[in-house]
Amino acid sequence: MSKIAYIGKELIERGEDFVIAKVVDTQGSAPRKKGAVLLMKLDGTTYGTVGGGKLEYEVENLCREAFKTKESKIHHFRLKPKEQQGLDMRCGGDVDVSIEYIDASKPESFNAEFDTKATAFIFGAGHVAKAVEPILRFVNFKTKVIDDRPEFANRERFPEADDVVVIESFKNAYQNLETDEDSYIVIITRGHMGDYDVLKQSLRRPNAYIGMIGSRNKVATVYSMLREEGFSQEELDKVYSPIGVDIAAETPEEIAISIAAEMIKVRAGRGER
Repeated sequence: MSKIAYIGKELIERGEDFVIAKVVDTQGSAPRKKGAVLLMKLDGTTYGTVGGGKLEYEVENLCREAFKTKESKIHHFRLKPKEQQGLDMRCGGDVDVSIEYIDASKPESFNAEFDTKATAFIFGAGHVAKAVEPILRFVNFKTKVIDDRPEFANRERFPEADDVVVIESFKNAYQNLETDEDSYIVIITRGHMGDYDVLKQSLRRPNAYIGMIGSRNKVATVYSMLREEGFSQEELDKVYSPIGVDIAAETPEEIAISIAAEMIKVRAGRGER
C-alpha cells in the first residue's frame, strides 16, 4: 500500500475527512507527471506533492477551500510566465489538477481509486526479495512473494507483503496464481534453473513487465535453453534481463533500488523494450 493510501485509509477509519489533489493531465513540461497525488488533512498537514513551487501553493489553497465548500472539481493551471497569465514556473507547461473532498463516512471514490494497483509477483524470497519487496510496496505496487522454501517465504520475513505464497516447485510457479496486463514479474530465485522454470511459464502469461536477475552469461544460457523450447528471439527481447537499471549495483539493497527504478520507468510508459 502506498503512503497516501495508507494515510487515507487511517483517516477514514478514524472518521476524519480529508482532501485529495491529483494531477489528472499535463501538456508540455510539468514538474510532476499524471498521477501525482497530494493529501491534505483538516489541520493543513500535507503528504505527497503535485509539483512544488507556486503550483503546490495554489493547490494547497484550493484544498483548504474544499474543506469549506466540500466540493470536488478540476482546476487548470498555466505554468507559463506572468505576462502570459501563468504562474511563472520554469517548466512552462499546463497542468490539470482534480481537488476532491473525501467524506470519511462516504469513502467509496477514494477506495475505488487507491485499491487499484499493479501487482509485483516476486519469485524468490532470498536477500534481494527481502530488500525489494518493501520498496515496491512503498512506490504503490501490490506485492506477492513466491518461493518453494517455507523457511524463506513466510510472514516473519515479509510481514507487510500483500501475499506470501509457498509453492511445491518453481516448475509449477503459478500454482493458484493468475496474472493480467497489470502484472510485473520479478524473477530472482536462488539459481538459474529456478529462473529458467519461472521465465518459461511467465512468457506465456499476460503481463506488463518481466525482469530476470543474473549475469549476461547466465542470461544467455537461459535464453539458449528457451530457444530450444521453441521461444522466439522476439519473445525473449521483451524480458528485462539482467534485471534493473544499470547503476553498478552490488548489494541486495542496491539491486532492489535498481529493480524498483526500472519497474517505475515501465509503469510510467517509458520502458526501453
